[in-house]
Amino acid sequence: MPQLAFANSFWASYDVLEKQVKAGVRKAMEKFQQLPIAELYADKGLHLESVNNARDGRMRTIRVTAFWRGIVLAPDDGSDTFLLLNVVPHDDAYTWAAKRLYTVNTATRALEVRNVVAIEQLTPMLEEQAAKAPSLLFAKFSNTALRDLGIDDQVLRAVRTIVDKPQLDAFGTLLPEDQFEVLQYLAEGFTTDEVYRDVVAERRPANPIAADEQSLAAAISNTKNRITLVTSPDELLEALDKPFAAWRVFLHPSQRRVAYRVSYSGPAQVTGGPGTGKTVVALHRVKHLLHRHPEHRILLTTFTNALADTLRENLALLLDSEELLTRVEVTTVNGYAYRVVRALSGRAPSPITDVDERQIWRRVLRRHDLPWTEQFLAQEYRHVVLAQNLNSREEYRQALRRGRGSALAPQHRERVWDAMHDFLAELRAAGRTTQLQMCATAAELLEKSGSAGDGFDHVVVDEAQDLHPAQWRVLRASVGAGPDDLFVTGDPHQRIYDTRVSLASMGISVAGRSSRMRINYRSTEEILRWSTGVLLDMPVEDLGGTGTDTLAGYRSLLHGKKPRTDGYASEDAEVAALVARIQEWVGSGVRTGEIAVCTRFNLLLDKVRDSLAAVGIPAVRVKDNPGAEEEGVRLATMHAMKGLEFRCVAVVGVTAKAIPFAKEVTAVEVDRLQHDIDLLRERCLLFVACTRAREALLVSWSGEQSPFLAPAP
Repeated sequence: MPQLAFANSFWASYDVLEKQVKAGVRKAMEKFQQLPIAELYADKGLHLESVNNARDGRMRTIRVTAFWRGIVLAPDDGSDTFLLLNVVPHDDAYTWAAKRLYTVNTATRALEVRNVVAIEQLTPMLEEQAAKAPSLLFAKFSNTALRDLGIDDQVLRAVRTIVDKPQLDAFGTLLPEDQFEVLQYLAEGFTTDEVYRDVVAERRPANPIAADEQSLAAAISNTKNRITLVTSPDELLEALDKPFAAWRVFLHPSQRRVAYRVSYSGPAQVTGGPGTGKTVVALHRVKHLLHRHPEHRILLTTFTNALADTLRENLALLLDSEELLTRVEVTTVNGYAYRVVRALSGRAPSPITDVDERQIWRRVLRRHDLPWTEQFLAQEYRHVVLAQNLNSREEYRQALRRGRGSALAPQHRERVWDAMHDFLAELRAAGRTTQLQMCATAAELLEKSGSAGDGFDHVVVDEAQDLHPAQWRVLRASVGAGPDDLFVTGDPHQRIYDTRVSLASMGISVAGRSSRMRINYRSTEEILRWSTGVLLDMPVEDLGGTGTDTLAGYRSLLHGKKPRTDGYASEDAEVAALVARIQEWVGSGVRTGEIAVCTRFNLLLDKVRDSLAAVGIPAVRVKDNPGAEEEGVRLATMHAMKGLEFRCVAVVGVTAKAIPFAKEVTAVEVDRLQHDIDLLRERCLLFVACTRAREALLVSWSGEQSPFLAPAP
């Protein structure tokens, strides 16, 4: 009986097929496994046939449906393993198959594919351009050095025309996989010895057979990072039921260089737009530190419980070792602070909610008959007193109020301090605290404990852009200063909470140890361009609070349909259209768990849930932490979308009243600087929601649309 293997190119195409086509693939593959090899070529149902004018004589097509064909690489060496490469429409199948050539890499011995026709057509034209170029990307590497890394003669000729990294990226879909990855590593500054060690030696079999003597089955067994071998009907069903994302683990050489750097002399920072792989880099950094320091403990932390759960799950998949996992604590910063306060003070803190905090400020405002709003008082306490860890009236009198747009005369500071003192007294009387006060207390307890941190040797921080100075202080106090103490990832353009910080003032200097990621691996370029337009190239303060951050050079190598934007006369009409769109997505084969709907407010989310239920489409709340395999359209507020991603995303209710939400924006007359900061934060919130989409993005509203959706004047 034949054995089936699946290339990653197949999973990429299969994952987006419509439901009936997937059923055809399943039926064809089941039949493929059941027939003896001698009967495969004669079976009229599969209709296994060769491809005319194919550059690879092993190319075959099989019938999936009347209009779809599977492309298979058939053995010609007596082995029994067939490799399923792609599923494409009938007319496109023969064109796709005719242009591609599968060969065995001379260094790694892995099977790899190239678009041989495109390379042959492009190379002569590029050679003419290269002759006029002042420099070439790979000029310093000899032909012998490149051949030792597996670069063959056809690719070598093309390599000698490449001017820069963007041109190399453009070659990416044409060149053989292992050879392209070798070139990426070299372009990122790795030496030939490092590339041989990290790429070639990692994949090269222990007792390699010469490339020209390998059978197809042997080459497939050497290509486990890109090919999945299925040996039984049960494995076939499991494979076809598993989403493509579960098969793909990718770390670009530029990311690997950051994640697996042997050591940093102090805190290190990684920034980049949505989808650039910052979280993946953080997880791999944890893996590197665990393997390099067998006795060390690591704190892996982030902003929300949902993100912490996701980090924990992904880390378990990456490490695949219970012993390693026991040396990592994965939690939110607030969760860690809670544990510290309980352990070092002997009492469990009792944090209040944001709603409770606002009510206390209102009572304080009335008691003191102040001319400011409760919002102003809360921000002054948060951004000045807590941020700078001020503990006395005199410290507050002398404090610089950086980022505050309304001046306070000395007598006014006295009145504000009295109000804040009253706020704290009310909390103490009730035995309560705010989350940020709890963090400040945890930092003080750690510093007073006299130990170098809390027993952690390293702290890795994800989604760092939303952390408050009080939270940074507890992280700084949790680990002793030294090499590899803190590894920080974040994106200032995704700052959706009101935080500003100077990392250097926290004792966290990343000077000379900062990296920026610019390639988006999640969303299509069309979704990316539309979403970044929401920000209007507005200046964004960087993570360290010392300058501005930019999305210049931020791009995606993926392409797809443009985002869809629709306005409706009523909210009911908007929800009805949304439900119809979700039905289309589900009908085309998208799992409900790969679809997300987000809104600014829960009321609209409830209406969406009820409307989906009425047509039999399940829905679950993201806040309830549904498992990856649980069916149901994911429903979330925009804030809860942070750190998540889905194939299809609908952002609904994007009205002028919701985005920006007036209650979240400080009035100009109260504080002009804070007003501008609040508006930018609202733009960032919409930006975050939209960039959760991988393939399809729908943005809708009823009545007056958000001004953030209007074209720039």
